[in-house]
Amino acid sequence: MKKLLLAALVATLPLAAAAHETRAGALTVHHAWSRLLPPSAPNGAAYFELANRGQDADRLLGAATPRAGKAELHTHVNDNGVMRMREVEGGVAVPAGQTVRFAPGGLHVMLMGLNAPLAKGERFPLTLRFEKAGEVKVEVVVEDGMAAPATAHSMPAHH
Repeated sequence: MKKLLLAALVATLPLAAAAHETRAGALTVHHAWSRLLPPSAPNGAAYFELANRGQDADRLLGAATPRAGKAELHTHVNDNGVMRMREVEGGVAVPAGQTVRFAPGGLHVMLMGLNAPLAKGERFPLTLRFEKAGEVKVEVVVEDGMAAPATAHSMPAHH
């Protein structure tokens, strides 16, 4: 029984570690993460879920980090059958009562000109700049793998 309990505890540790969040008023930035990349990769990306539990909309205007020369808000668009990354002009709306997901293949913070390779387990600061909430500092965790990690918000419910 002790071994089973210990195994269950160990199995849940990655989810607990992955479930970090930052609150700023009505906004919550949940689980900011980046992918482990080859050491030669000059650019990277940061992903997270951005929830607005307030009554008023806000807008994410930009981002900055000391880990890269430049950080921009990007999305993927279909350009005549070819998926291309494009900077988001004017920022990303965060409607009241809604969650906006920054994930691979969609919205993301593009980290251009990394000053060192992203290492698994590394944590680095990312400052998000909002129209109303102002600057919100979050911690990005570099994780292995190609897909978004399971979080409490993205795990399916089993009935």
